[in-house]
Amino acid sequence: MGRGGIGGAVGMAMENADSARAFVKDVKRIIIKVGTAVVTGQNGRLAMGRLGSLCEQVKQLNFQGYEVILVTSGAVGVGRQRLQYRKLIHSSFADLQNPQMNFDGKACAAVGQSGLMAIYDTLFSQLDVTSSQLLVTDRDFKDPSFGDQLRETVFALLNLKVIPLFNENDAISTRRQSDEDSSGVFWDNDSLAALLAAELNADLLIMLSDVEGLYSGPPSDPQSKIIHTYVNEKHGKLISFGEKSNVGRGGMQAKVAAAANAASKGVPVVIASGFATDSIIKVLKGEKIGTLFHNEANLWECSKEATAREMAVAARDCSRRLQKLSSDERKKILLDIADALEANEGAIRSENEADVEAAQGAGYEKSLVARMTLKPGKITNLARSIRAIADMEDPISHTLKRTEVAKDLVFEKAYCPLGVLLIIFESRPDALVQIASLAIRSGNGLLLKGGKEAMRSNAILHKVITGVIPDIVGKKLIGHVTSKDEIADLLALDDVIDLVIPRGSKNLVSQIKATTKIPVLGHADGICHVYIDKSADMDMAKRIVLDAKVDYPAACNAMETLLVHKDLNKSEGLDDLLVELEKEGVVIYGGPVAHDKLKVPKVDSFRHEYSSMACTLEFVDDVQSAIDHINRYGSAHTDCIITTDESAAEAFLQQVDSAAVFHNASTRFCDGTRFGLGAEVGISTGRIHARGPVGVDGLLTTRCILRGSGQVVNGDKGVVYTHKDLPLQ
Repeated sequence: MGRGGIGGAVGMAMENADSARAFVKDVKRIIIKVGTAVVTGQNGRLAMGRLGSLCEQVKQLNFQGYEVILVTSGAVGVGRQRLQYRKLIHSSFADLQNPQMNFDGKACAAVGQSGLMAIYDTLFSQLDVTSSQLLVTDRDFKDPSFGDQLRETVFALLNLKVIPLFNENDAISTRRQSDEDSSGVFWDNDSLAALLAAELNADLLIMLSDVEGLYSGPPSDPQSKIIHTYVNEKHGKLISFGEKSNVGRGGMQAKVAAAANAASKGVPVVIASGFATDSIIKVLKGEKIGTLFHNEANLWECSKEATAREMAVAARDCSRRLQKLSSDERKKILLDIADALEANEGAIRSENEADVEAAQGAGYEKSLVARMTLKPGKITNLARSIRAIADMEDPISHTLKRTEVAKDLVFEKAYCPLGVLLIIFESRPDALVQIASLAIRSGNGLLLKGGKEAMRSNAILHKVITGVIPDIVGKKLIGHVTSKDEIADLLALDDVIDLVIPRGSKNLVSQIKATTKIPVLGHADGICHVYIDKSADMDMAKRIVLDAKVDYPAACNAMETLLVHKDLNKSEGLDDLLVELEKEGVVIYGGPVAHDKLKVPKVDSFRHEYSSMACTLEFVDDVQSAIDHINRYGSAHTDCIITTDESAAEAFLQQVDSAAVFHNASTRFCDGTRFGLGAEVGISTGRIHARGPVGVDGLLTTRCILRGSGQVVNGDKGVVYTHKDLPLQ
């Protein structure tokens, strides 16, 4: 029952859908169950903001051609709140001293139902949507002919694009107490929604709750993890449920039971947050939110989740064995990797050429193809950088500080590995080699996920590198993630993975930061500036600017914006420089001043998204104006001043708030290898932990070691603190 190519906000993101949610592209008929905790607040009053958001999402789906059916709770809660208010205003002073607020659930339902439906009708009317009310009891479904009558009515409404709103008619329920008894064909709106999903041939049931989905433990427990796909064989006996909602009679246990029941009958179910403003839309985009129940989940989810966690755990175990080796043994692994790369250069180049040819055939951008190409001499350079890393001083357990705390009580601070790193990178297979080498030198486990465009190159490089890792460490020290679907599972493993390093586009970095609790090291943009001051040597300026822009335009440390002192406008030196840039194929855009003076195309934003061969040019009044411009529009990556004025240079170096700030040198020098780090895992523009090109030191943290001789605190009695600095040993 497909949607027949219906477009819009829901359909446009399907290419990014999680593979387990790919079935949503064929969904047309949806049942949305709204829990009491979503419909009402803690005070029992209707939560108008959440109801408004719900109705807006339903309107959008209705407009796009989906058939939407609502099952809503809340009548009992609304009725109880109304009856409490009415009783209070009619109570005597004596009654108020000892209020009795217990009400019959059926009475609450009878009072609250009309108000709840009136609100829905009003909200939908404002959105030009027509809704209808259908009240049912479990007794109705005992009539063999009721199902046919129900379908006839509902399908007629859907054909008219009317939204059917279902609710259990608690006021005349056959059970003893509508908020306590769980007997009959259905016993709450969760089980009613599951029953209707089967009766009405729904393609999907979405159950909105007050939490984001089903968790492995109490949602308030930091150790609890959301279960994105429920597998009864795996999760059924491991999950303990808390108390039911204090505003409705359901709870997560009731939702899970109803969801499992519907899934067993072939209707997929997603339990998601009703507090988010776009949960329904995200579910229909195939995004990995909430908890999915699917009758085929046991066939594909168990092995996938196990693979992600097992891969991370194995990398951690191997990293601890790596740390036990001597410095010379770790050094030998790196030297063996360098030798293996050179020995297999032919095979590596062959696989890389196949990737490049496929990328060109697929129409990838030239800048991406350039980054993924292993040019002649690249393998040799990589091997050379690995040997340089091997020759570095062993960083593991390197003591940074020794302090005598008290007599015979010595405190030490020493380097130690972070643990397990997850690197997600696009298009650059050489990054795999550099990162693996740095991880081994720093004693870390590593998980690598490269872009599909360099799949063959990454696979053979991983094979060559892990092939020389000794069994005493284990080849699982470096895991190679090949499926995009596994990324989400890995990003959820904040108890096993210690740092994520994305290397790629701004969108990649932003997306990862938004979807993980694991610390992320990286930069979201590479907007680098070169400022030519009025005292600059223009021959030097020409060399630096051309190198910063043209040497490797696709690099993150290539110049994006050229700032020029206003006194140099129309000068011979600047004109020559601009001519040389244009000869190299650089397209120059102008800010407001440069646009007016030079008649170049006007830039839309100083944080532009143009191709790597574009450059923004703007004139500024002085060095302070240049500093202010960079701090406002830059990405805190790498910025340079060209000047012979030492005071201007010092002001620039001290005040530009970037990870790397240069004087009279190309921004292209911002690189781990060029800085003597051997290589880099990336360039960080953050301010916590590492900043700038991140080499071995950036993959280490510190730990505290205390060596004593039986001392105890005992309220600090008898302890004489000396806090004396000691020489490093």
